[in-house]
Amino acid sequence: MRIASGVDGFDELVGGGMPAGRLYLLSGPPGSGKTTFSSQFLTRGAMQGDKCLYISMHETKADIVSDMDSFDFGFKRALSTEGVTYLDAFSSDGKRFFGLPGERRDRSSLSNRIVSFVQSRDIDRLIIDSTMLLRYFLSDDEDTVIQFLSSLKRTNATTILISEMTDPSAYTDEHYLAHGVIFFHNYLDEGGMNRGVQVVKMRGTDVDTDINRVEFTDQGLVVHPGEAPGE
Repeated sequence: MRIASGVDGFDELVGGGMPAGRLYLLSGPPGSGKTTFSSQFLTRGAMQGDKCLYISMHETKADIVSDMDSFDFGFKRALSTEGVTYLDAFSSDGKRFFGLPGERRDRSSLSNRIVSFVQSRDIDRLIIDSTMLLRYFLSDDEDTVIQFLSSLKRTNATTILISEMTDPSAYTDEHYLAHGVIFFHNYLDEGGMNRGVQVVKMRGTDVDTDINRVEFTDQGLVVHPGEAPGE
């Protein structure tokens, strides 16, 4: 089964939609569209009645609503629906759920808590922003992250992990463990800022691995399949 990303033009790059129940990594530099893509992904799910969970390690609900208010795809309305949960690490609820960075805890307690939450609520769409900051809340042991990602892959949720990586040729555990890797590019030239998206891998799917032009519009991110950035 494939699910709609909510991003106009993107599903054309991945065979008509993202295979459901899999783990995807969104990487790229700041301002390239990762959070907007994820917000559109959550909004599409909420609109069709999916149960959605957005976990933010650095941004409050009010902040992200403010950031997405410049678009018309309905993110604020989506967050208010019954099936959507937003957890940020520094709210009162988030502090009870996550604890504080550096606290002594069982090495797998947080990862088990997140996976249990996803399974007990039958979450369909999960977003975690971001993997770098999540590591501050987990044990220093590298195996903890690997076990956490492996556990997420065994849930039924379609999961998006947001990564701050800026070098598409550098690889981490997340890249190897994810079913799909989507990289966002942005760079300046004499014509201004150019943005693109590249599907580096998506298991079980014949994908377009070229860099395709992306633009921000009133409706959020729009992908232009077959167009290179700057065209």
